[in-house]
Amino acid sequence: MKPDFTIRPVARDDFAAWKPLWDGYNAFYGREGATALPDEITRATWSRFFDAYEPVHALVAARGSELLGLTHYLFHRSTTLLGPTCYLQDLFTTVAARGRGVGRALIDGVYERARAGGAGRVYWMTHETNATAMKLYDQVAEKTGFQIYRKML
Repeated sequence: MKPDFTIRPVARDDFAAWKPLWDGYNAFYGREGATALPDEITRATWSRFFDAYEPVHALVAARGSELLGLTHYLFHRSTTLLGPTCYLQDLFTTVAARGRGVGRALIDGVYERARAGGAGRVYWMTHETNATAMKLYDQVAEKTGFQIYRKML
């Protein structure tokens, strides 16, 4: 059965539809209210998608003018590959779109763009409590066993 949505790069006039998805993604990870990202970060993130010198990109799942989901990804160098690596940084769908193949299609869209960009690997991380998403991730990628460490500076 053919999906009733398409995967496409985000367009400049998508901001009003993209922003609630972005806000939902950030709220899912506890970045809301007093801990919300500053508007300056949202504006900078949005502008990077349209800057040819930035390695940051965005895809959306769209049904007409309605956006059902988003993914943001970036390319970077690696010490273990000659070509670029692709990091899928953000993935989010509306509650109504979940279980309808939107997340998988967005990941596949990143895979396609990574191949076209010469990347030898796509990787991402999720929180250990994100069991619903991990059911999908276990089907479309391999779990590496690596743990993430971070220090905010």
